[in-house]
Amino acid sequence: MRKQPNSYHCVVCGVRNDLSLKVRFYDTVDENGQPELLARFTADTIHQGYPGRLHGGLATGILDETMGRAVNSGKGGDEPTTWGVAAELSTRFLKPVPLGIELTARGRIVRHRRRLFDGTGEIYLPDGSVAVSAEGRFVSLSLQEISQIDPEELGWRVYPDPPP
Repeated sequence: MRKQPNSYHCVVCGVRNDLSLKVRFYDTVDENGQPELLARFTADTIHQGYPGRLHGGLATGILDETMGRAVNSGKGGDEPTTWGVAAELSTRFLKPVPLGIELTARGRIVRHRRRLFDGTGEIYLPDGSVAVSAEGRFVSLSLQEISQIDPEELGWRVYPDPPP
């Protein structure tokens, strides 16, 4: 699996943001060999909505970024060239998302047309059941189109995984 970059201050993936979920993203393939993005994270008490449960807005944020990054899955290379910026999101909350245990999310592109693409994604519980699902429509943009800041200033690079 190829690991995708993180940044310093993102609320979802930021490595220097104390409030960040510090989600790690990896390019992978599904059971049919189609490109997919895998996300791994462990939410803490600062991420809770109701006691012991991940805030729904943060769950939506994880799926937003997982689907938006999936546009790069299967392309290879060291640096993603395109990112998805959400235009529409629909989220379904099926089960509570617990804190303090590592969870996974998966996202994929289901339709791609010019600068728009549609994605789906899920957050999974340890037993394999789906806790949250989402679908969205995204605009494909380069990092330069999204932000004029130098990626080096953003801390945009692949960081080593934390020890188990």
